[in-house]
Amino acid sequence: MTPTQLDLLDEQLLWAREQYVYTPPAPMIEILLGHLSEVEDMAAHRQPAAIQVRLSELTAIIATLIADALMKLGHLRRAQSWYATARNAADDSGNTELRARVRAQAAMLPYHYGPIEAAVALSREARILCRNRPTPTAAFASAAEARALAKLGHAEGAEAALRQATEIFERSHARADTGNDAFAFPERRFLLYMSGTLTALRRTAEARRVQENALALYSEKTGIDPALLHFEAALCLAHEHSTEEACQLATATFLRTDPAHRTPIVEERAREVVEVLPPRVRGSRAARELREILALPPGRM
Repeated sequence: MTPTQLDLLDEQLLWAREQYVYTPPAPMIEILLGHLSEVEDMAAHRQPAAIQVRLSELTAIIATLIADALMKLGHLRRAQSWYATARNAADDSGNTELRARVRAQAAMLPYHYGPIEAAVALSREARILCRNRPTPTAAFASAAEARALAKLGHAEGAEAALRQATEIFERSHARADTGNDAFAFPERRFLLYMSGTLTALRRTAEARRVQENALALYSEKTGIDPALLHFEAALCLAHEHSTEEACQLATATFLRTDPAHRTPIVEERAREVVEVLPPRVRGSRAARELREILALPPGRM
């Protein structure tokens, strides 16, 4: 394999990483599997060590994105297997930054579907691998740890991790990154994680400011992140006992989401709004309407 062939493959994968930010997960999996097949064909032949390392890196990146797409679609066991493949390939490459990044990304699966302790462990492992270097990956790992700790109710640890994430993010100069790359950690994604942390800690006024700042940074073609921010705004309203407003916002957000992106992970976030309501108000009209919409089969909304 020549360096030119590898550069072309790199370019194709960079395009896929940019497409991933706003393309629905189902068609994206087909694209990624095509790239992975090409990498596997090249890796099956004897290659110089430097090229073999690069092929392992590409395998780790593609497998991580496939795992993330499967997670969005609710295929949790398959997602877990692909995350394991990504970790093995990253470890095989010896690229410490990539090893940390894959683990921080893998923490999303237990964060959304449990056990939350596994999300803390993976993000903490990623943070340790970064060795306090001021990189976007280090900021990502600390932010993921803060969000998971907050969801567990460990307020002190979450606040400490969030302070560390903020300091590292500022030092990493990632704020200047305004492009679309699924393997980047721009300001809008940092604010998304901060919103999750503050919402779980019930610091609703701060969370709402962060959500507004984050939403202002998202363009029209950005996948489900804006919807997740709106669901967290609905959670803040629920924490403030504004039951009707919380359910109405969650319902409107769910219905506004492109049907191709209205995957199980979006449904779970909408359902969470009802679950945090006090039992005595879960029978309200707005809450019933939200549950009824979530119970409808695809294509009936």
